[in-house]
Amino acid sequence: MALSVAGLLAVTAASAVVTVAVGKPDRADRAVAAAPAPSGSGASPSASASASAAPTPTPSPTPSTPPPPPPAPRPSSTLQGSVSGGKHSGDLRYFLLPVPDDADPYGSPDGAMMSMEDLQAQYSKNVDIKSVLDSWNFKDAATRTYRTRDGKSEVRIDLKRFSRTDRAQGFADNSSFDQDSFDIAGVSNAKGYIFKPEQQAYTGHLIGIGVVGDVVYEVTVDVQGDPDKALLADAMKRAHDRLANG
Repeated sequence: MALSVAGLLAVTAASAVVTVAVGKPDRADRAVAAAPAPSGSGASPSASASASAAPTPTPSPTPSTPPPPPPAPRPSSTLQGSVSGGKHSGDLRYFLLPVPDDADPYGSPDGAMMSMEDLQAQYSKNVDIKSVLDSWNFKDAATRTYRTRDGKSEVRIDLKRFSRTDRAQGFADNSSFDQDSFDIAGVSNAKGYIFKPEQQAYTGHLIGIGVVGDVVYEVTVDVQGDPDKALLADAMKRAHDRLANG
């Protein structure tokens, strides 16, 4: 099952700008609120009998609401990739954070490759992200976004592949947000940032940046209210393992 863009989150108010520095680019933030998961069906109908001279009818049993059908299985991916000595070969989408069983992807289950226009859209107009990426020998990028079926969180993973491991590390070391970073439990060579909303009805954000070989991975977790760092740690661990082991 693929979700439309408007599936989980609805805009509720403008929030502070989240500034990401690769140089000093600005990254536009979103202020959104999580919509509740769809509710079940209404009350079951009950039988009733009208008065008549006929014999008293036998009440029919009240029909029960059948359980919802299980989600359709996702088609098997045909993407291929391999990793050796920190070098990732093949389709970069192969290394994207897998979608959990209790979540659904937006768009193609395989994720999508990112154009330079897609990457530029993440930064302010006065930042030439192409020249920044080119200076680090950037090769290509891929992305995937999914939401949990309970409607409580949305997770995005972006991968950027570079020509060498030191180029990827350099880009990550020179990328930061306008918040103090924190270490991510159980994940080496990574840093996290937390952005709490002004009101609990708005969306909070967790962002993690890490490096595995020649790939920089960035995980964003959006939840309603104050975010729990454990959510980012879980997603970052799974993203790291996918990149490390294929």
